[in-house]
Amino acid sequence: MIATEPSTASLPVIDLSLLTGTPQQQQLLTRSLADACLHTGFFYVSGHGIAVELINRVFAESRALFGLPDEQKDAINKSLSRANRGYEPLKGQTLEPGSPPDLKEGFYIGEELDDSDPRVQAGRFNQGANQWPASLPGFRDTMTEYFTALNQLSARIMEALALSLDLNQRFFDDFCHQPLSTLRLLHYPPQPTNPAPGEKGCGAHTDFGGVTILLLDDNPGLQVWDAGNEQWINANPIPGTFVVNLGDMIARWTNDRYRSTLHRVVNTSGAERYSVPFFYSGNPDHEVVCLPTCLAEGDEPHYPPTTVEAHLMDMYRRTYA
Repeated sequence: MIATEPSTASLPVIDLSLLTGTPQQQQLLTRSLADACLHTGFFYVSGHGIAVELINRVFAESRALFGLPDEQKDAINKSLSRANRGYEPLKGQTLEPGSPPDLKEGFYIGEELDDSDPRVQAGRFNQGANQWPASLPGFRDTMTEYFTALNQLSARIMEALALSLDLNQRFFDDFCHQPLSTLRLLHYPPQPTNPAPGEKGCGAHTDFGGVTILLLDDNPGLQVWDAGNEQWINANPIPGTFVVNLGDMIARWTNDRYRSTLHRVVNTSGAERYSVPFFYSGNPDHEVVCLPTCLAEGDEPHYPPTTVEAHLMDMYRRTYA
């Protein structure tokens, strides 16, 4: 990878409200979406329908969480959860092999399932109860409301992706049934004045699953790898939008037609930076097999059939082995 200064080139903005527009508007949406997925797998989404008031509450509760004393955060450490839920300390993850630990702390939230749920009883991957901070009375309700809204938004994005792949708009309905989703709160302290070699907020990586919907605060830091030009692109915040990217499972599903792209975070803003990614991986039992519109006559699929759950478990094994 060539080390260059990040580019000021911009990612496209997709207006998701066109999904319910006229046929001409839908065609405009799907063409621009397909172009983004073919080239970078990253784009901004406007017209998403998520209320600003809810977004503001999410950020307020996130800042309050990370401002808690260490002993309160440690009491809900994700190591105490069978479902990988809860607090992850600063430098608790290293996403880029060979680099120092990431300069971020996080908090994981999923669908709230108690021990009576068949998925929990069966020991399904990352299924179970959340851990909640006892001293923040509004935290659980805010995050649950946001989690539900982002699941709904993800399903709409999957409808748009289906159209962009020349499939029926409801092609992914089964995939979107009882989806495995993870909401992750992140806090990045400012980049050190004299960082260790390769030290940054979040190392270069691709996401494992389906789509990621990223809520950014006002501070820049996200960078996306442009393989064609061998340079990083600054994905700076655009008010009223989310950043969306495709995960490895979509690349696999489309026979590598659509891209899952390296990205990283370097918080050079000089301020505390907060972001909220939502990872949407779909129904664990759904079969992932090369899509019919992504296989030219005479070509072979690059990957054997799998399921959402098997794919995710394989990616976790590769990462944490």
